[in-house]
Amino acid sequence: MTTSRTTQDASPWWKGATIYQIYPRSFQDTTGDGIGDLPGITRRLDYVASLGVQAIWISPFFTSPMADYGYDVADFCGVDPIFGTLGDFDALVSKAHALGLKVTIDQVYSHTSDQHPWFEESRRSRDNEKADWYVWADARPDGTPPNNWQSVFGMGAWEWDARRGQYYLHNFLREQPDLNLHNRDVQDAILSATRFWLDRGVDGFRLDALNFGMHNRDLTDNPIETDPKRPPTRPFDFQRHTHSMSQPEIVPFIERIRSTIDRYGGRHFTVAEVGGPRPLLEMKAFTQGSARLNSAYAFDFLYADQLTADLVRKTQREWPGTEGEGWPSWAFENHDAPRAVSRWRGSCSADRYAKLLALLLLALRGNAFIYNGGELGLTQGDIAFEDLKDPEAITNWPETLGRDGARTPMPWDASRNDHAGFSEGKPWLPVQDDHRQACVAHQVRDPESVLNTYRAAIALRNSCRVLREGAIRFDGEGELLVFDRLLDGRRRRCVFNLGATSLPYDGETAAELCVGDRPENGMVSAYSAFVSPLSS
Repeated sequence: MTTSRTTQDASPWWKGATIYQIYPRSFQDTTGDGIGDLPGITRRLDYVASLGVQAIWISPFFTSPMADYGYDVADFCGVDPIFGTLGDFDALVSKAHALGLKVTIDQVYSHTSDQHPWFEESRRSRDNEKADWYVWADARPDGTPPNNWQSVFGMGAWEWDARRGQYYLHNFLREQPDLNLHNRDVQDAILSATRFWLDRGVDGFRLDALNFGMHNRDLTDNPIETDPKRPPTRPFDFQRHTHSMSQPEIVPFIERIRSTIDRYGGRHFTVAEVGGPRPLLEMKAFTQGSARLNSAYAFDFLYADQLTADLVRKTQREWPGTEGEGWPSWAFENHDAPRAVSRWRGSCSADRYAKLLALLLLALRGNAFIYNGGELGLTQGDIAFEDLKDPEAITNWPETLGRDGARTPMPWDASRNDHAGFSEGKPWLPVQDDHRQACVAHQVRDPESVLNTYRAAIALRNSCRVLREGAIRFDGEGELLVFDRLLDGRRRRCVFNLGATSLPYDGETAAELCVGDRPENGMVSAYSAFVSPLSS
């Protein structure tokens, strides 16, 4: 089965695409060690293709000591043995392409593992060839760190290294020293790794934590955060990160990335993850014009406590489609964020709410990212403290949910074994009891399942350029979310009641795809939605 769209057009393959994120540790284990691997992904690609998505995005599988589960890279051009080999990766790409799936992979350009050979050389002395490849600074006269910067994971952002007699910067774990991307030699080395994967046939890159990639070289203290978006739970939250990240010099480096990738035919997709409480200006800068990245996404939905009509309208209006503007991407959940159904469903059943999310995500203007298990309506896993693996969760427990609850193993077939067909051995994180009942084998046979609702929503989007690429125009400002998607004189109306009470609606009610109750008597029932047939 291929995933080619039924309506052909001249637009790039990625515009309006649906992309399926795979977290390799938790997708499919083939060796019995309880950890998913590349051959496991390859084994399950027929299932992924059956969803109708255009591409997969694979989270890091590179050589790593796994302090941050792969986001601490020790070799940008190697596959960690727990995931397989380069040959396994090549086989994965070959099968994906045969199925019509594009392959995008993570790239982590802001930092490495402290076990990367570059860092091992850099820390030896202040005058070696790679001495300036990382961010080093002298202590203050009293021995304290050079400034007040804090790391994301709950400690100061500086670590003392006795070999050099200096501090090094780490915006995440101390095992993840920050690269000095101001250094042209470092950029060249990074771009060499980019070419390595392009030569192996990848179709695009998701660039992790890209706005952390450059620091203020004067090492100026960050100011106090006077307008926090949520109550602080970490020292990081008490600062506005004006100087430790998000420097304007990152844009010329982005242009170098794009230029490197475009030499491979200009058909590849690039999307930046942009974190922080005020990411929009950076997202726009990173994607402006034709010489930078194709797309970017932030955490508008990923960390939102509630899903409201106002939130949807706000995020969509921030990308009006003006000339030169980049193309947005949207995700409701991923490997870093708690499962959306658990965060937002309120009094609604998990299955019904998951179907509502499927229709909404596939109706928005921009690319749609589905995180593995989202198409099954999986809820957030409940992980006991003794089973936690996530360093952030362990450090901040119990004040933050951490990331492990969204990284639990994919349930394939509850009849296979105690681990729902994920592994023959004990999984690295426990399989959740309610996930067994939501397994693929159960849902694929049920035409009303969450899985088949996702398939229907993706199929509708694939068949319709209006949904993939059209403009978005909102009708009204109330609790009922009503918008039209428009392109070349064609239109689809999309109506969503995201709340627990019925809401009045006096517009058209014809529905090509519906979740919940069809509108009647001038009302749209709680947790119900529909997309209208195409009209002129």
